[in-house]
Amino acid sequence: MANTKSALKALRQSKKRASENLFWKERVRSLVREIKTPTSNPDILNEQFSKLQSYLDKAVKNKVIHKNKAARLKSRVLKAAHAKSTKPKPSKGSKPHKSEPDK
Repeated sequence: MANTKSALKALRQSKKRASENLFWKERVRSLVREIKTPTSNPDILNEQFSKLQSYLDKAVKNKVIHKNKAARLKSRVLKAAHAKSTKPKPSKGSKPHKSEPDK
């Protein structure tokens, strides 16, 4: 237990900051999960991604997460969303290579 007034105030401040940081981190995590769940509507996906970008930028501004981590998350989520929305096409030049028989 804190003994001085300043120690009590520091304890209150750290608890408040921890709860605010937890709010931002949980919100970002839940938005990432929402985007990664399969959906057929690209409008909903775009709306969720713009909301995620906004939350990440605000979290960076409030110094909850590092700006490079936010950029990395945006990149990975966007890449996953594009991969989910577009089906991979079979490539034309990927036929199995036939080996010649030994003589």
